[in-house]
Amino acid sequence: MSIDILSFGEPLFEFSQLPDQQGPISYLSGFGGDTSNFAVSASRQGAKVAMLAHLGNDVFGDQFVDLWQQEGVDTQWVERHPDAPTGIYFISHDERGHHFTFYRKGSAASLVNPEKLPQQAIAQAKLLHTSAITHAISDSSSDAVFKAIEIAKENNTLVSFDTNLRLKLWPLSRARAVIHETARLVDFCMPSLDEARMLTGLEDANAVADFYLNLGAKNVILKMGADGAMVATADRRFTTGGHKVNTVDATGAGDCFSGAFLSQVVKDKSLEDALFYANSAAALTTTGYGAVAPIPTQAQVEAFIAEVK
Repeated sequence: MSIDILSFGEPLFEFSQLPDQQGPISYLSGFGGDTSNFAVSASRQGAKVAMLAHLGNDVFGDQFVDLWQQEGVDTQWVERHPDAPTGIYFISHDERGHHFTFYRKGSAASLVNPEKLPQQAIAQAKLLHTSAITHAISDSSSDAVFKAIEIAKENNTLVSFDTNLRLKLWPLSRARAVIHETARLVDFCMPSLDEARMLTGLEDANAVADFYLNLGAKNVILKMGADGAMVATADRRFTTGGHKVNTVDATGAGDCFSGAFLSQVVKDKSLEDALFYANSAAALTTTGYGAVAPIPTQAQVEAFIAEVK
C-alpha cells in the first residue's frame, strides 16, 4: 500500500463526560490523541494514511488497532509494548468549558526512541505529520521526532507539524525552544492562534504568521477557531472565515482541521481550496461530542460546502 501521510504520535483512549447527567458522572468512551485524531480525519477525507505509534498490549491498544483498521488507516508500523500501557484521558465540562485529565506517564508511546523509527516508511510517504505533544511526552520521543524529520528531509518527504501546546507536559520555556526549533525545519507549521500567542508573545495573527515564516517554516497554517483560518507563505497569505454551526464540543477540532487540510495537499489541491475545505470539516466536527466520532467524511464536508458556498 502506498502511503500519502504517515502520522507519528501518541494515541490516548478517551473518556468524555456526558452532559446533563444527574447523580454520578457518566462518561462516553472514545478515542483521542492528536496524531490519531489527525489520521482518522485525513483518512475520512480520502487520503491513504498510516499510523506510526506505540501502544500497550492492553484492551485500549486493541481498540485503537480496531479503530484504525475500520477507518482504513494502515497499522503495519504500530508496535505493541508488552508492559507499558496505552495512555488514557478524561474530558470534563463545566461553565468554563472543557477540561482534560491525563494518565499517560510511562505510556508505551512515551518509550519510543530514534532507533525504533521505520525509516523506509518515512522515506516512502508523501508527508510525515507529527506534533509538539509527541515531543513533550518524553525526551526519547522528542529525539525521535527530530530524527524522523531528518529522515523525511533526506528523502523529499514533506513534513507537517502541529504546535499543540500542553503545559501540563512541559514548561513554556522548554516548549517554546523545542517547538520553534522544529518549526524551522518543516514544510507546514500548523499553530492555533491562542497557543501561538503564548509561544511567541505576539497578539496579531499576521505577526504570528510572520514569526514562523521567519524561523524557516515554508507554509504557516494558522487556526483561529471561530474566526476561521489563515495560510501564509513567503509571498502571499489569505484567510477564510468561520462557519456558524451548532457547536457543542470543540475537542479535536484542530486535529480534524489539520487532517482535512493535509488530505487536500497530498491530493495536489490548491492551498486556498485546502483551507476552505479544512475549515468546513472543523466546523462540522464541533457539532458532536468527543474527538473522533463527529469527524465528518469527505461526502459530508462536500455537502456542507455546497450549502455554504
